[in-house]
Amino acid sequence: MLFIGIAGLTSLTSDAQDKKMPPLDASPMDMAYFPVMYPYVVKVKGEPGALVARVIYSRPQKKGRKIFGELESYGEIYRLGANEATEIEFFRNVTIGGKTVPKGRYTMYAILSEDKWTLIVNRETDIWGAFKYDQKKDVVRTDVPVNKLTTPVEPFTIVFEKADYGANLVVAWDTTSVSLPIKWSDKVAATGKKK
Repeated sequence: MLFIGIAGLTSLTSDAQDKKMPPLDASPMDMAYFPVMYPYVVKVKGEPGALVARVIYSRPQKKGRKIFGELESYGEIYRLGANEATEIEFFRNVTIGGKTVPKGRYTMYAILSEDKWTLIVNRETDIWGAFKYDQKKDVVRTDVPVNKLTTPVEPFTIVFEKADYGANLVVAWDTTSVSLPIKWSDKVAATGKKK
């Protein structure tokens, strides 16, 4: 009996070793928090702070390509990154473009032009690309100006930065950057700590 059990375990182990793992994604997934580095600063170091927002996105690389207006067309829906559409989760009500966005998980898209982007927060989640984008599920759309960068950003990047009213969600790639103001719907300091 013991021999049969050991033989069965050996068989399972060898099967597991033969399985091929998928190749490394060329556009790896990343995550940005507000407060910045929330898990480390608050959960590990023990500093005070309330989690306000988290973005999960994939990071394509520039790789010598002209990005905006060529790889990513003007006037079309863009998933803000690669692979799955970018998702943002708010852990409290926030205000974007003058409209309250309730606490919850959303998908973000953009419509690009040379001088401005229309950033979109949409109710649908767990979406690949922008192929099934449904405008009827938009929660808010707001226009933000394009900033030109002198130094190109190689990997598509999303980060939060503190602001007096809450935070800016900064999106940067190649020589283009945009900044989305996000305001808290109550009196929470830019650190994410309650006053």
